[in-house]
Amino acid sequence: MKTKKKNEWLEWGKAIIIAILIALFLRTFIFATSIVEGESMGPTLQDGERVIFNKLVYLIDEPDRGDIVIIQRPTKNYVKRVIGLPGETVEIKDGELLINGERYIQNFLTEEAKLQTNNYGPVTIPDENYFVMGDNRAISKDSRNGLGLILESEIIGKSEIIIFPISEWERTK
Repeated sequence: MKTKKKNEWLEWGKAIIIAILIALFLRTFIFATSIVEGESMGPTLQDGERVIFNKLVYLIDEPDRGDIVIIQRPTKNYVKRVIGLPGETVEIKDGELLINGERYIQNFLTEEAKLQTNNYGPVTIPDENYFVMGDNRAISKDSRNGLGLILESEIIGKSEIIIFPISEWERTK
């Protein structure tokens, strides 16, 4: 009887250790969480929301326009939206975003946010760099005013899901 109980405890211990190792692997190499700080991504993401981001996606693919990405800088991480890709020319004129001279529809922005976007550029994005902006253009620190162009190596993941608060649980768009 004692041997059976001892084996049961041993099996439970193995299962718990395996579960912990799998969780650590997933958190280290595939998924992690980040807390949104500030209002620069509003109304898409709000201050204090916690998002899960996918670390694996950019090891096999490249960031695309519209992706909400996590940018790692030495002092802190930033959550921003990819607007311009390597080799493109970005310009903002009278609230309109122009990419390579063509108007780009920003469905994720309110009309008010578009009108609060100051003129900028044109700027041509070098290879292995990206142009990012926050959705709350009036107050966002982004490629226009402080972050500069973002190196591909600084983009550590793509925001996938808002997980906190639970009432806001949804995929990021």
